[in-house]
Amino acid sequence: MANTIDAKLLSKMFLAGAKNLEAKKEWINDLNVFPVPDGDTGTNMTLTIMSAAKEVSSMEDLDMVSLCKAISSGSLRGARGNSGVILSQLFRGFTKSIREKDALNVSILADAFEKAVETAYKAVMKPKEGTILTVARGASERARELAEEGCEDLNYFFDEVIKYADEILERTPEMLPVLKQAGVVDSGGQGLMQVLKGAYDAFLGKEFDLSIPEVTHVKPVQTGMGAQAEADIKFGYCTEFIIMLTRNFNIKQEIDFKEYLESIGDSIVVVADDDVVKVHVHTNDPGLAIQKALKYGALSNMKIDNMRLEHQEKLFKQQEDTKAEDAGEKMPHKEIGFIAVSAGEGINEIFRGLGVDYIIEGGQTMNPSTEDMLNAIDKVNADTVFILPNNKNIILAANQAKAMTEDKEILVIPTKTIPQGITAIINYVPDLAAGDNAETMNGEIGSVKTGQVTYAVRDTVIEDKEIRQGDYMGIGDSGILSVDVDVDQAAFAMIQEMMDDSLELISIYYGAEVSEEAAKRLRERVAKAYPSCDVELQYGGQPIYYYIVSAE
Repeated sequence: MANTIDAKLLSKMFLAGAKNLEAKKEWINDLNVFPVPDGDTGTNMTLTIMSAAKEVSSMEDLDMVSLCKAISSGSLRGARGNSGVILSQLFRGFTKSIREKDALNVSILADAFEKAVETAYKAVMKPKEGTILTVARGASERARELAEEGCEDLNYFFDEVIKYADEILERTPEMLPVLKQAGVVDSGGQGLMQVLKGAYDAFLGKEFDLSIPEVTHVKPVQTGMGAQAEADIKFGYCTEFIIMLTRNFNIKQEIDFKEYLESIGDSIVVVADDDVVKVHVHTNDPGLAIQKALKYGALSNMKIDNMRLEHQEKLFKQQEDTKAEDAGEKMPHKEIGFIAVSAGEGINEIFRGLGVDYIIEGGQTMNPSTEDMLNAIDKVNADTVFILPNNKNIILAANQAKAMTEDKEILVIPTKTIPQGITAIINYVPDLAAGDNAETMNGEIGSVKTGQVTYAVRDTVIEDKEIRQGDYMGIGDSGILSVDVDVDQAAFAMIQEMMDDSLELISIYYGAEVSEEAAKRLRERVAKAYPSCDVELQYGGQPIYYYIVSAE
């Protein structure tokens, strides 16, 4: 058994670690504390390491300097999510320590482990114990002990380091109560262990298929109107108006009117309020709805939109934008630019309307990589670029992209949710300096409460709430606020938990799986329960999350 590791063997060990992680990624995803359908630690770590593995596998002339550069650069650019960014920083520190060495022994590896941990801890603003960082530090501490004991046997060294790191991993539930209550160990720490174990197996001479498939950039499924490129829009005209009542309009007449509208269209909303009736319907013949309404009074605020035409225009614009991007065309130069991470056509449009120059599609269901951030920064032709990550698991990747950008000033506003991102850009004031705006935006995002409704993918107990697979959960800024078998009841209960006397505005963004009628019923229920608040309803089109709610 070799007592030193050269570049060729290290390359095999790295690729074997990557392949072992890839094979276990779904198991690692299932270790997610919250039983939500977007547990993605295994996926993020795999995409991170595979970005580097692709570069390593394509190398022809192996030497330690070029190998280290490929591992560090590839993982840094491919890093996704907090776990992926931390893994890339571990590789960065490790390779920085060994790049000038011809071969690695126990003493050199112990130094490299320490440098890896030091680098990763520095990259995280508020390191939390019971995570991948703790497991990495445990491995480093055992490596240092063995080196100081004079160990020279690499086989014994790796075996002991992995055993001790596994012990630390098993203790992570004692360090983080949420892990203990969910009955899982830290998913990021488990991912790191799979890399180490795969690398050790390669050191022992086990055979692996070390071929690395092409790394694909997964894009989220487009939702809302954007998803209907091949679908026919059943009713083509969005018709809205107000009836100024001149005749009696009792409950029976209201029911009859709704039934008539249902016979000629869908997406129907009829709200009677004293002497006015607000009407919304999707139909192929707006005239029929108008004629029927005229029997009850005069009409005002009439608005008819051709949804098929709007849809075609939207598709055409998307195609033109794609062509321009493919042709490498740059945006006109400006002083300040904005990048936002988003998912859902409706939310994308909201950000565009607020002045965002470049939307990175991804968000909760697929965390964009550092390279995705760098590509966006390159596309935005501005001296200063604000980045709104809009997800706590994307902030590290945004900061990593900032550190890797030299020709522009990058300001990362640490928005953890879509509502925080919207609030941040609303509070941007063009006349203020970029730094002053960043300070204001950072201050304002703290005033926003966010709630999100999704479904449970497994049975569990969290924060004394018993959750069954298929239940709907309302998740707030600090944990689970509601659990119910009915999605709208889960949403309403979540909003109840979010509310306090200081709040004045509730914004509800409904997702791709929610009908407009259901969303409007929820809005009316909330408005009735909280008459002192303005309650806004907007189409978000986001996947996975039925409702995203902000309160401020």
